[in-house]
Amino acid sequence: MLFGKKTAAEKRAAFREELATGRLLQFPGAHAPIVSLVIEEQGFDGVYISGAALSAELGLPDIGLTTLTEVSQRGRQISRVTDLPALIDIDTGFGEPMSAARSVQEFEELGLAGCHLEDQVNPKRCGHLDNKSIVPVREMTMKLRAASDAKKDDNFLLMARTDARASEGLDAAIDRCKAYIDAGADAIFPEALQGWEEYEKVREEIDVPLLANLTEFGKTPLLTKEELEKLGYNIAIYPVTSLRLSMKAVEDGFAAIKQQGTQKEIVDRMQTRARLYEVIHYEDYNRFDQDIFNFKLEGQGDE
Repeated sequence: MLFGKKTAAEKRAAFREELATGRLLQFPGAHAPIVSLVIEEQGFDGVYISGAALSAELGLPDIGLTTLTEVSQRGRQISRVTDLPALIDIDTGFGEPMSAARSVQEFEELGLAGCHLEDQVNPKRCGHLDNKSIVPVREMTMKLRAASDAKKDDNFLLMARTDARASEGLDAAIDRCKAYIDAGADAIFPEALQGWEEYEKVREEIDVPLLANLTEFGKTPLLTKEELEKLGYNIAIYPVTSLRLSMKAVEDGFAAIKQQGTQKEIVDRMQTRARLYEVIHYEDYNRFDQDIFNFKLEGQGDE
């Protein structure tokens, strides 16, 4: 109730332990706190918090317009309600190396289990769009070194994302990944890989945990869990899936109301009140309230 039962440190430690097993961990995206409750209820391994989804929720494109305050507070809201570890997208770190260091400390203190920092020039672009600009390797490694040194909890996962595949080619992207690991990255997110062979080559060359981004409508094939396990990947994210599902339902539902003048015909497509209360653990809050108001000290009367 209110918060998950596990502390942030416990969630980070559990995340590291699961990563060490080598099995594939599935992290669906949550664009809102209630979604992370469903992710946990359905037995997934963790929660992913997408910068693209948070931008879209604010009615903004994913080009680096969100601030550290907006992203960190929303990240806290989404991660606090679940016992699952939450991995958050911090784009380019909200500034230069010192800003990246501060960002990591903020997210660590707010209870996140890890973050990924990318090597695009700000203002950035969605990872599956063309014409992205990449910062020099030295600039990115300075950010990663600063961010790594800023960690207080060794279990906080610092992941480096490279968008170099689209602009510099796969071999250059792999070289960047190796430099990023040397600079302090605990894991690697190779963005927008374009097929089985590319996934395989990155795994052969990189010996830290790897993340696969299974975003819809992108350049990457939507590989299955079994396929990613065969390839030896460690984390699969489904970053904007919850937002896309919910927004399609909202659009269709409001269109029906506009056309028909009532929602009578679409009530069966809605989550019921009972199911909503089940997801948000309404009865737990009710029991808490009753216990407090029925509480009496020994010898205390009704006055």
